[in-house]
Amino acid sequence: MSGRQIGSEKMPDVYVLDSFALVKFLQKDEGYYEEVLRLFHRAADDEVKLMVNIVNLGEVWYCVARTNSTKRTDEIITELIGLNVDVVEVDWALARQAAIFKAKGGISYADCYAAATAKFKNARVVTGDPEFKRVEDQVQVLWLGGAKKVK
Repeated sequence: MSGRQIGSEKMPDVYVLDSFALVKFLQKDEGYYEEVLRLFHRAADDEVKLMVNIVNLGEVWYCVARTNSTKRTDEIITELIGLNVDVVEVDWALARQAAIFKAKGGISYADCYAAATAKFKNARVVTGDPEFKRVEDQVQVLWLGGAKKVK
């Protein structure tokens, strides 16, 4: 198992799924789907821990709802959460950190929540969204689809 060492116990690597990653996964978008699926398999094997911020989950919900009924959208979101994804609720400290990222500009407010969650959970954001280059000095990013860091 890969992971971080805490005391004598190995802890799994932690990843925060950005809405970009989840939407690309649901669309089975070539170059993204396989990478995200691999993370879901690794989470099922307890090799990694996956999280999504509830704000980002809401963003995924409305993207899915554009082409599906409310009932089907709810089913899809429930299935996603069932793939070993922990949903992170928002408290003031997390909202404040997201606002700090947003105040610096160049990144959507929802993306700021993914970044804040990654920072608080000592995790990597999983995305292909180039907006995350704005916070890469404070948050680790696992770039999907061959996305490159652009400074």
